[in-house]
Order: sequence, then structure tokens, then C-alpha cells
Amino acid sequence: MNRLISFSLALLGFLALAGTWYIESKQPQRSGTLHLSALDAAVNVHFDERGVPHIQAQSELDAYRAFGYVHAQDRLFQMEIMRRLARGELSEILGQKTVKFDRLFRTLRLYQHAQQYTQTLDLESAPVQALQAYLDGVNQFQEQGPAPLEFDLLNITPRPYTIEDTISIAGYLAYSFAAAFRTEPTLSFIRQELGEDYLKIFNLDTPSQGALPQLALNSHDWTQLKTIAQVSQEALFNAGLPQFEGSNAWVMDGSKTTSGKPLLAGDPHIGFSVPAVWYEAHLQAPNFELYGHFQALNPFALLGHNHEFGWSVTMFQNDDLDLIALKINPDNPQQIWHNNAWQDLDIQTQWIVIKDQEPEKLILKRSAYGPIINEIINMQAPTTPIAMWWAFLETENPVLEAFYELNRANTLKKARKAASKIHAPGLNILWANADGDIAWWAAAKIPIRHHSAQPAFILDSQSAASQKRGFYPFSDNPHEENPARGYIVSANFLPASPKKIPLPGYYNPIDRGAQLAKQLGQPGIYWNSLNTQTVQLGERTDYGQRVISPLLNDLIAAAATAEEQTLVQQLGQWQGDYPVDSYLPSLFTEFSYQLLKAAMLDELGENFFQNLLRTRVIDSALPLLAASADTPWWNNHISGTQQTRQQVVTQAWQAALSHLRSTLGEDPSQWHWGNAHTLTHTHPLGQQKPLDSLLNVGPFAAPGGHETPNNLSSGYSSAPWAVEYGPSTRRIIDFATPEHALGINPLGQSGVRFDRHYADQAKAYMQGQYFQQHLAEEDIKQHTQSTLILNPQ
Repeated sequence: MNRLISFSLALLGFLALAGTWYIESKQPQRSGTLHLSALDAAVNVHFDERGVPHIQAQSELDAYRAFGYVHAQDRLFQMEIMRRLARGELSEILGQKTVKFDRLFRTLRLYQHAQQYTQTLDLESAPVQALQAYLDGVNQFQEQGPAPLEFDLLNITPRPYTIEDTISIAGYLAYSFAAAFRTEPTLSFIRQELGEDYLKIFNLDTPSQGALPQLALNSHDWTQLKTIAQVSQEALFNAGLPQFEGSNAWVMDGSKTTSGKPLLAGDPHIGFSVPAVWYEAHLQAPNFELYGHFQALNPFALLGHNHEFGWSVTMFQNDDLDLIALKINPDNPQQIWHNNAWQDLDIQTQWIVIKDQEPEKLILKRSAYGPIINEIINMQAPTTPIAMWWAFLETENPVLEAFYELNRANTLKKARKAASKIHAPGLNILWANADGDIAWWAAAKIPIRHHSAQPAFILDSQSAASQKRGFYPFSDNPHEENPARGYIVSANFLPASPKKIPLPGYYNPIDRGAQLAKQLGQPGIYWNSLNTQTVQLGERTDYGQRVISPLLNDLIAAAATAEEQTLVQQLGQWQGDYPVDSYLPSLFTEFSYQLLKAAMLDELGENFFQNLLRTRVIDSALPLLAASADTPWWNNHISGTQQTRQQVVTQAWQAALSHLRSTLGEDPSQWHWGNAHTLTHTHPLGQQKPLDSLLNVGPFAAPGGHETPNNLSSGYSSAPWAVEYGPSTRRIIDFATPEHALGINPLGQSGVRFDRHYADQAKAYMQGQYFQQHLAEEDIKQHTQSTLILNPQ
């Protein structure tokens, strides 16, 4: 028996040692010496207390090659999973459950577009040379460094990363902006099946013009379209990868700041994931320096600053995607009517490799209007083919050149020129420099549509509304340079159009932007890095009262007990703040969902109702629904019963209370926002046990909420609420002392499990803390924790 116990203990000890060795073998190397081929000279990489690499090189190409190496050792699996998603190759490693995502992204032809785009590049140009050097560094790490844990779990065979992979991922990120793909089928369904009276709460101009004729689609078409919209949502929210949702950013000139120099603040709102969205790195070479925030497989920062200038981005949210119903040849389903003739479709056959299964066949069809999208999931021929026209696929879009130049844009002229080269997706570029200039450009190629077009609906290819007549010049886009008021705010609202060009899109309500503008525009207030943090971390919005105020009398009538009357009174006086220790945000959020459900589910059915809740238009529609006493949405569509707003509000109120009591407890004081509203950072493999416990980070009680400046948001649903997106970083740069810029990563620099930088900033982020982003030479020396020297081979 003693021998058996001794053997068992020895075996456990051996397994523990083997496990420790395995974990240690996967960790990034941040000290010592390594050799890289193609370096011209040694590169020093100093890692600070947060694991941020400060790369000091003798040439730009050496800096980019070293950056590729250290980026890959921290984030190689993120690079791999994102390129597979964009290329439609997830099923090769994840199996049958991701085939629908592969079908979707192959239909979008992101990789094929990337291949064609790459053929147009000048391989000797500075941006392409920099990208190739970076990818060379990534590939050298993949060849000589340890494979990530996830590669072992999924049995991934490494293969080189290419320029096409970088462009494919750019396409995925652009797609995550494309709200029209999920919105237009739902609004078109409402118009055809319910009528235009139901569209009034969506505040659409001339809703009928240019849209597909009513009764043009049948039940089979609608089934396919709602499935496409649903898969589109799942591809963004269920894949564990970042998608762009919104953002805050503002710039102030010296007249509004304590220092007398411009101040830049920004916090792009993006889906949370493991690893975090951004990778921070500081690149230094002769005549070039930038502290940047980088995406996977992209060496050019999408956010950045140095001693001279800096910029942030928000989503423009212009509608650059149209769904177009085609006329098919009844005698030949492989032809559609275009330019007064039957035109053959471009048809390709591909095979989707599926782990542990036989490959599946995929037939891709493309028309002159774009790819046909409504038969990709079940491969059944639609009655009415729907094509997708998308500016990302239809413009030259020199996005590599644009951000290469923006990374070096120290003057207004240079920044304006760089912004003009961003064609899709639409971005707001907010920029400032130490010389005192501030500016904003809505960067996008805005299509010139026919005056009859209402692109919120599926368009008819046989009408003029489906036609495009080129694009407006960049000079016509909304923009401001050094405005007299001294500040510029961007928060995803519809911007003014000085040149009066149409700006259709899926913009956020004005509340968040108006609140920021009101705070920043206060006379006599001068801004610095400290009081700017208070604005960025704001937990208050006027949106809630815009919903509650017109319903207050109905809520008073709905309150059945003294306790409920007290709750209604408190809700009516609520200031719209979302601290973790308040129960009013929980009550409002649950009631909002139950009101939408009681009003809309009977008309839309479960699938279209859920699709609508995932669109941006619902945020604008909810206050208009609440304010409309006679909208047909109050009626019961299934039974044909006429109902009043009062009846529906009562139903929603009682349903909200019932759910909160059963979920969070009988006592409303137990409904604290922090108990019900939490953030868990989810790894792409962390949606199944036991990997969730190994790879995910959280949960954390989450302050803030939908359309507050601290925009930690979840979709419309019942409690509890899992935060899906929010500030992907928070940055504040005062150009009097840019070397003391502040920032935070929601999670950590590293994507390597058990590395100390895997989640070392997660708690600080939730507590609203900031860290200095080291730019000055002396600060870098003082905060260097280790140094890795990369020598030529």
C-alpha cells in the first residue's frame, strides 16, 4: 500500500512538473537575445511594467520586423482566428458549428477581394515594404517560437501570414460596421407585412421611395433573409472576436485647456474579447516615432500619438451597403436582368473543409450589383435573389497607404490627405497637434444614390433607386478644422452636412454626443488630463428620461401596490445614472425590454424581433414608440385586438417586476446594477466548459450603460445582462506633455494564458484607472522591466 501511495505521489509530482514545464515553454520571451533574419542592425525591445514593447531600431523596416515578432509572440492565436474568420476557414479547426460563418464570409468574398486588392499594390512602396517586414517578423516567430496553447488544443498546422490575410481582416472589421446587412431585411419586412404606419417610429424619410414593391417577397424569401440577419449577428457577437459598435472622441484647442495646448481624448467602443482588441507598442527609428494601438496582422496603428500629434477614431456609421432584389430569368435561373439584357451570373464552386467531417460544397454567385447573399446558409434557391452592393468591395480604398500616412501626419495638410484615402468603412478621424491645430474629418467614400433611394430598405434593381452615380468628393464630406468654439465632439450621431449631401446611415441617438458637448462647452471650464477622466468615465444619460417621461402617467396607473408606486415615483425622478449600487438602472433596462417585447413580438415573430433588437435603429425607435399614444404597435397583431398604450405599459411593467423578483430577489434593493450587469471577457474557445474557466476573465460588476459616456453595453434582453461592448481603451493626451499621455487596456497586452500580462489591467479598467503611456526616453529607462535584443541572423 505504501509503495502504491509513493508511486501515486511521484506520478502526481511528475505530472505537475510536466504541466509547469509545458506552461513555461509557451510564455513570451522578453529578455535575452534572439536572432532574426533580414535585420540590418540590432534592435532593442524594452518591455515596461504593462508588457508594452518599446522598440528602438536603426531603420523603419527593422522596427516593423521586430514589431511583427513581438506582436506575434503575444497575439499569434488572435491573428490566426481572425484570419480564419475573415477567410471563411473556421470550420477546419472548429467543426460543423462554424460552417454557417464560413459560408457567410466566403459569400462576402473578403479573401477574394483581398487577393485582387493585393494585385494592385506597388510592392516597392513604403507602406507595402513596411507591411512585408512586419509579416516577416510574424512568420519568423511562428517558425522558431512556441506554438500557442490554442494551436495544440485545436491541432492547427501553422502556415505563413500574407498581405492577403491583413486585407481580409480589414474586410472583417469593415463588415462589423455594416449595420445595413442586419437592418434592411427587418425594416423591409415591417413595411411589406405590416404597413408604413408601423415605420413611423423609425423616423425614416420618404420610406416608400425606391424600395422593393410591396408583396414582392414571399415567406420563403423572408425565412432566408431573417436567417441571414441572424447569422450575421452571431458571426459578430458569438465568435468571441471584436466588432466595432460606436465610440467617443473629442479634441480641444488651447483656448479650452489648462495647459494652453490641444487635448485629445478617445475611447472606441468595440466588442470585448480575449485577448483584448488593441495591442500597444512604441516604435522608434530615425525620423519616425509612434506610440500606437494596433490590430492583429496590421503594422499601422489605428490610434496613435507622439510628441508632435495624435488622433483617435469613431465610427461614422454611414450606410455604405445596399441590399438589392434582382429580377431572375424564368427560363434560366443563372441569369439576372441588367442594363436591358439578361446577364450571366459569375458562379464559383468552393469546398469548406470541416474538422472530422467530409467537406461541404459551396456555390458562390455574383451579379453586377454584388454577391448574392440569400441562399448561402441552406443553399436553397431563393424566389428573389438579393445582391449586396458594398462600398468596401466597390472602391479602390487605399487603406494601407491611408494609415501609413496617418501614422506620420504631423500637419493638418498631411492628416487631411491621409483621411481622404479611407474609403470604407466610414470613420471619423479626430486629430490634434502640438502646434495648436485640431480637426475632424468624416472619412468615407459616400455613394451618390438616386434621389428616390431610401437605402434603409431592400431596393429594387428595376428602379433608379438601385443605381449609383459614383461618389461625392472628399471635400464634400462633413469636417471641421480649427472651429471657433474651440472643441469638436464625435459620438456616432448624425453629423451636420455643410455641403448638403445626403448622409443615410444607422447613427446612434444624440444623447451621448449632446451630453459630451454640453460638458465640454461649459464657459469658464478649462480641461486637463484629470477632469477629462471624469467626463470619459461618465455614467449618466438623458436617454432614460426620454423613454420614461411620456409613459409616467401610464406607469402610475400600472402600479398595483404602494411599493410599486414608490418605484414608479423614483423612476420618474431618476437622473439616468448607472452606478453599480443603484437598482433603478436594472428596473429601467428590464422595463425597456419588456415594453419592446409586449409591443412588437406579436407583429414580428421571434426571429425578426430578435434581429430588430440587435440593430441601431431600435435605440432611436424606443423613445418615439413611448411618445406615440396611437401607434399600431400597441395593438395585438395575433388576436386582432385593439389595445391602448396604457394596457401594454401595464403588461410590460408587471412582466418586468415579475422577472426581476424571480431573478434578483423580492427586495428591489437586491436589484443592484452591479449584480445584474457584468462583464466577462470571453476567449473564442471559452464558450464551452471547461475552457471557459481556463481562458475567460471575469465576471466584473460593470458600471455605466447603454448610451452613457462609459458605454458598457449589452443588447436588449432580460436580466441578468452580459456586457458585450464598451470602451476598448481610454486615452487622454495633453499636447503640453504628450510624454505623460494616459491610457488603459481592458484586459492586458498578452494573449498567452498564464502570462502575467494576460489580464493584469482588468480590475484597474473596471475601477476607472489610467496608466501612463511612456514616451520619453528617461521614462522608458525608469519603467523597463526587461530588455530583449534582436540581432541580425
